[in-house]
Amino acid sequence: MRAKTAVVLGAQWGDEGKGKIVDVLSERFSAVARYAGGHNAGHTVIIGGQRFVLQLIPCGVLRPGCKGVIGNGVVLDPIAFLKEVAKLRDLGVDVDGQLKVSNRAQVILPYHRMIELAAESAPGRKKIGTTSRGIGPAYEDKMARSGLRVVDLLHPELLKTHIEAACAEKNAIAHALFGTDPLDPAKMFDEYAAAAEQVRPFVADTGRILNGILRDGGSVMFEGAQGTMLDIDHGTYPYVTSSSATAGGAATGTGVGPTAIGTVISVTKAYVTRVGGGPFPTEIQDAMGDHIRTRGNEYGAVTGRPRRCGWLDIPLLRYSNQVNGAEWLVITKMDVMDELAEIPVCVGYEIDGKVTDEIPADVQGLEAVKPRYTTLKGWRQSTEGITEFEKLPAAAQEYLRFQERESGARIGMVSTGPDRDQTMVLPEFAAVLKEIHA
Repeated sequence: MRAKTAVVLGAQWGDEGKGKIVDVLSERFSAVARYAGGHNAGHTVIIGGQRFVLQLIPCGVLRPGCKGVIGNGVVLDPIAFLKEVAKLRDLGVDVDGQLKVSNRAQVILPYHRMIELAAESAPGRKKIGTTSRGIGPAYEDKMARSGLRVVDLLHPELLKTHIEAACAEKNAIAHALFGTDPLDPAKMFDEYAAAAEQVRPFVADTGRILNGILRDGGSVMFEGAQGTMLDIDHGTYPYVTSSSATAGGAATGTGVGPTAIGTVISVTKAYVTRVGGGPFPTEIQDAMGDHIRTRGNEYGAVTGRPRRCGWLDIPLLRYSNQVNGAEWLVITKMDVMDELAEIPVCVGYEIDGKVTDEIPADVQGLEAVKPRYTTLKGWRQSTEGITEFEKLPAAAQEYLRFQERESGARIGMVSTGPDRDQTMVLPEFAAVLKEIHA
């Protein structure tokens, strides 16, 4: 009997279109749980032409009756959270009835943003390309055991003591290292004590809730943020995020045991993108990169930053599937490739004259990679909105089957447009979903 759970995550550097896929799949899940990251992640969902951009809140809340859970592995900015809640309320989404926040999640406070922004802007410092929203410093405090958790946010005296002590330390550090003006702890306390009362109704032991759903026969989807190659352990360090974006993070980030994880679904575009700094072996440096960026509308959902675009990288995808134990692939933005006569695909690397398909662990190694390409035939006709595999052009079918053969995971879904309805589900994958929901 297959476990009634699935992890949906990004195969590369994020922005693979996970939001839409989670939304499509969440129709029959009892809950969707976010397990890592903060409001630096943006998931865009389009339903009947209406656009929803979610940053902290799991996509499941867009489905009536589906619980949304922000797990303990997430770092929560209370002000950003409340703004997102207000937007969803205005759009008629029942966030108050469907959404819960872990009492064990860490809290982002203004001094986290101050430290990150100052460090990222400091002369001579290596720029990682962060969103400067305080995510990294909040995780640093978590690991230093000096962070504030959501459960602590709800106790005013504890909150006041914590902010006063933290501001004394962080103000001194920021001023000494970066010349930054100090933050006012009294003002910060007033703002966050007021925010805490609005957050309070959402707070719960979400691990208990999720395990209860599974015990009672319900199903849970775990929603990843960013992507595998941004994982703190397995990604292109140091150009990574500060949390566990891979499938293993689903257990540590929610309090559901690893033996309860049933299926891992990896989302990849028909090409690859990356935002910010860091190595990108198959990046397209000419006008074709601009063409793909324009056709794919490759700009960050949260920051608006233009994404770097590149050809599909099979060694990278194979590595990602290995790290995550991915059984299924979901291919998004297939229609972006419709106009190309030929499509290069990276099938191996050459490093210092030696051929390999191993992913170097160091940045210098990745930057030294010379991709080895094979060229597949394009289809030169529209695939937008096609929802049956057999109706795709023959060359488009072969492009998908090539990815399947080379990556070690089977293709379960293909997205042929941004809307919820522009999605095909292959029969074998439909059978697996049916088993999860049985």
